[in-house]
Amino acid sequence: MSAINWFKYAAPQTFYPLAGRLIPWLYVIATLLALAGIYISFVIAPTDFQQGEAYRIIFVHVPAAWMSMVIYLAMAFWAAIGLVFNTRLSSMMAQALAPTGALFTLLALVTGSLWGRPTWGTWWVWDARLTSELILLFLYIGFIALRASIDSPQRADRATAVLAIVGAVNVPIIYFSVRWWNTLHQGASINMSSAPKMAVTMLTGMLIMALASWVYSIAVTFVRVRCIILERERHAGWVRQLEEVKS
Repeated sequence: MSAINWFKYAAPQTFYPLAGRLIPWLYVIATLLALAGIYISFVIAPTDFQQGEAYRIIFVHVPAAWMSMVIYLAMAFWAAIGLVFNTRLSSMMAQALAPTGALFTLLALVTGSLWGRPTWGTWWVWDARLTSELILLFLYIGFIALRASIDSPQRADRATAVLAIVGAVNVPIIYFSVRWWNTLHQGASINMSSAPKMAVTMLTGMLIMALASWVYSIAVTFVRVRCIILERERHAGWVRQLEEVKS
């Protein structure tokens, strides 16, 4: 059996149909994972002996916070690949990731505030982790706004790539902020060097919700990048042929 030539999918015209075939499956998988995660997190998982039922917001908050950082790093990676190798699809992927990353960052901040009110007695504090997460939201918004302000796609790719790469410095600051500074935010419940600090059922629900968020992010990014491909490649012959077939 011959090996699959993955490099051919780096071209927009070959990636476009592949993404179209994967999107329905990704949505189905994300939906099933989300339903399983919600059931485990909000029905099966026990009540926390310290925080009561209020702790259940972490099943949304923690995956959202994880995704906000993971998506930014993925966005910066694809932007850097596009900047260094001048690959069109890489820059399109970075552009497609930004709105989803901004959404998860906003969700992390909002759910964190909802959790902080009964736990800390306030909606917001200028805590190191909260402040650096807010800066991450501004970086996403800045990436999107900068891209929209530049008419030339090539110039926009280069400018936003520089912003994404420089902004990636903020991600380790978010992750390590609870270690580097004395913050109100609790430390990591999951650590690769030690056993989890939560019940197995809670951990299972959180990981499934995180996996659902990850698959969902891939699905919506593929949907968005297909739209970007059609917009930016509209003068290409294969796009005109595709439009003729649809019509």
